Amino acid sequence: MEPDGILALFDREMREHARPEGPGTHVERVGDVVRQTGGADDWNGVVWTAPDLSPGRAESEIAAQVEHYTARGLGEFEWKLYAHDGPACLGGLLTAAGFEPEPPETLLVAPVAGRPMPVELPEGVRLRQVTDAAGVELMVRAHELAFGTDGSRLRHRALARLSDAPDTFVAVVAMAGDEPVSSARMEMHPGTGFAGLWGGGTAAPWRGRGIYRSLIAHRARIAASLGYRYLQADATDRSAPILRRLGFTALSTTTPYVYRTAP
Repeated sequence: MEPDGILALFDREMREHARPEGPGTHVERVGDVVRQTGGADDWNGVVWTAPDLSPGRAESEIAAQVEHYTARGLGEFEWKLYAHDGPACLGGLLTAAGFEPEPPETLLVAPVAGRPMPVELPEGVRLRQVTDAAGVELMVRAHELAFGTDGSRLRHRALARLSDAPDTFVAVVAMAGDEPVSSARMEMHPGTGFAGLWGGGTAAPWRGRGIYRSLIAHRARIAASLGYRYLQADATDRSAPILRRLGFTALSTTTPYVYRTAP
């Protein structure tokens, strides 16, 4: 399938007909948007907007979503804006309404079939599958070392998925001895052709040794065994070049516009 066709498929399956990310979250279409609502530690936000959205309707929808999420006492929510979404002024309208844009990411997709999938780890490094709370703690530790950010929400979401939807969630940690040095997860979406790659990050002293590539290959093997057609990732400037070299194609960019109701 050509990139435009894959993008249209992605928009339809992963955005317009999005499934809840996990237990405790609810996805619904209201007016011209599709949104997810959950608890304070869940991802809350708008995932899709109608392709014919006009500036006037966009302003109304923005106001409605601000009211919806703030009424639930949530500290923040996100409007996930893609470069091909309309209207062209949507980003400006979100900013004017109090949303703050975060760094854009590249939407990258690769076919699962026919991919070379060598897992080539540095000497002394092994992969550990995350299947319990102890594994989640190792994953959170690796995430915090790689990104320098708090992993509390990751812990909450990973434990919830392992408890209530383990068949749709894969997480793995690269261990150097007893120290977690890298981690990544994959979220499967039954009924779609897409498996999402998330959270791939490696602690600074271990970068450039092929661990990130091996974590992609490991997850690609699992996706292939489960019959998924495409791997999908929202990539930062750091990871996008690696994914491109591995055969991923850029379909669009996505910018998180975040509305914070609390300091």
